[in-house]
This record gives sequence, structure tokens and C-alpha cells, in this order.
Amino acid sequence: MIGKLRIECIHGVSASRSVLMGFARASDLHRLSYADVLDENTSRGYQRRFNSQHSLDFRRYIQRPDSTTIPLTFNLRPETAASWTVLQDESGRAIVEFDAEASHVMTQVDCQHRLGHLDDLDVTLPFMAFVGLDEHEEMEIFSVINGKAKGLSPSLLDFHDGRLSADLAGDRPELFIALHLNNDAGSPWHRQLDLGGVSTSGMSRKASLRTIQKAVKRFLARSRILRTETVETAARVVLDFWSAVATVLPHAWLKPRKHLVTKGIGVYALMDVAADLWLERREGSPVDQRFFTQKLADFAAEIDWSSDGDFVGLGGEAGAKAAAAHIRAARRRLNIKAVANG
Repeated sequence: MIGKLRIECIHGVSASRSVLMGFARASDLHRLSYADVLDENTSRGYQRRFNSQHSLDFRRYIQRPDSTTIPLTFNLRPETAASWTVLQDESGRAIVEFDAEASHVMTQVDCQHRLGHLDDLDVTLPFMAFVGLDEHEEMEIFSVINGKAKGLSPSLLDFHDGRLSADLAGDRPELFIALHLNNDAGSPWHRQLDLGGVSTSGMSRKASLRTIQKAVKRFLARSRILRTETVETAARVVLDFWSAVATVLPHAWLKPRKHLVTKGIGVYALMDVAADLWLERREGSPVDQRFFTQKLADFAAEIDWSSDGDFVGLGGEAGAKAAAAHIRAARRRLNIKAVANG
């Protein structure tokens, strides 16, 4: 390419943010931009994982004679400023100049699936570009725009909330604890939660961040642990409980596709049981991994956790209650038997 790429725009504001609005070829917009997809292993980025079929559907549509689209949304990040220049006059007209070899200098705030498979098309598309937002500001806007979007992972939005909150432990203790389970290297859930982004190839995911968060919320409500303990203490207690589960039920833990221990029904029920055990604690005795391991060893292995076992057909809130009730009943029977044999 010879010389700079110049795109004429109109400069204005969207509420309180400076924006440029214009039109450009899809192939140019594709080359100049990129989606900052969340890397679950480094926690960098914030976008959802790419859905190729979704993007191909839009490619087919936009080539129809009667097609159209709302403006694609980008951001010119400050760190790429060496590759672009905004020239504007007092009338509001502006020109964005991009270096001849510039690529991946605008982030795709809201358009990655519309633009993903348009690299070879010269169809003209409208766009709006923020000027100078940082990643944190982009993520806030993305969350507002897509908060109710169909198909957007609720776990990704939860992860955004975790990064945006100034006091996550105080604002959303259940999310604080769920993220602690995923991030702590000593946790059996370490990097095992699906956050809605992309992860290293080959790494398995046992459950979603949303599932664990909702289960922890059940534990907090039933146990009332936060009336006497800090959120950090509650996070340690929950981590110790799941470490005990992985110890007592190693086969079910290591074979998550064939067992329900790490599925919603099992996670919710086990968190209810964790609350029971917390409420049964003796004053002055530690409630740690050893405590939970000994308690679970008395009854957990007697439950059929397989996909076609004791909880087959159960689902939703009612299913979680039924599963917890089943576990409690089994525990009572085993306790009665132990006392009788004693």
C-alpha cells in the first residue's frame, strides 16, 4: 500500500465521550481492527470468544442487495497512537490517517462477529470510533451495550464485574469467592471455570463461573457465615470444602463428564451440604480441609454421582433442593446405622 489510508469522518460526542463517525470498506476496517478477546489464562482482554458461524451468517446477509447494519463500534486506544492521527477542523469534519502498514490499531468494542469474516469484502459499512479510551473504559462500555445480549456468556459479564468493581468483596462476596476458587493455585477449581473467553488448547473446564457464583451465594445465605466472619475467611472455608470433595470423590472429580459433582445440580447440592457442616461446627474447633474431609468421608462416597445415578432427571432450583435433600437423607441413615452398630 502506498501512502497513508485516510478516512473522512464527522467528529462529535456520544453523551460525554468523544467519537468519530464515518464510512469505510469492510476489508479496511477488518485489517485495522481486532477483538480483544479474554485470555482466561492471563486475564487479559474482555471480549467473548469468537463464534465463526455467527460471523459467517452476517457475511452472507451483508452481501444481499437489501442488507444494512447499524454502525460498527471501535476504539482508537492511546497505546496505538503512533499508527494513527486525527485531523479535525472547527466545523466538526475530521480525517483519520492510518500508517500505510497499520493493522490491529483499533479495538472492536461491538462488532467482532459482524466483521470477523469480511476481510475480503469491499462493501461499505458505517462505523463509530471512540478516541482514546483505555481497556477498563472499553470494558465498561462493552458490558453496558451487551449486558442483555442473547448468547453472551453471563460468566463473561460476571468476570467484567469482578474487574470493574472497586470493592468486590463488599459488593458481591459470592463473585469474590468464586473468582478466588478459580485463581488460587491451591484450589481444585484452579483455572477450571469457564469465564466466557478462550483458554489454552487442551485445558478442560469443569463448570462456569456463573454456576459456582450462584452456588456460593446459596452457601452464604444458608450458613450466614458473613455475620461472624470476613469474606476472606469464607473464601478459605469454601476452598477447603471443595479440596475435601476432590479428595473424598477423586474418581468423580477427575471424570467430570460422567459425574455430576461438578455440574450445576451437584455443585448447588454440595454447597448446601457445606452450609450444613458449617452450622454443625463445634465452638473453638477448626473448620478446615481436614474437618470437611472427615465429615464427607462418612457419607459422600455412598451417593451415586454418575450421570445416570441418584440425581438423574433433576434440574433447576427444585432439582438442587431435591438433590440436597437426598444427600441429607443418606447422611442421616448412615449416622443412624453407625450409632446402632456402635
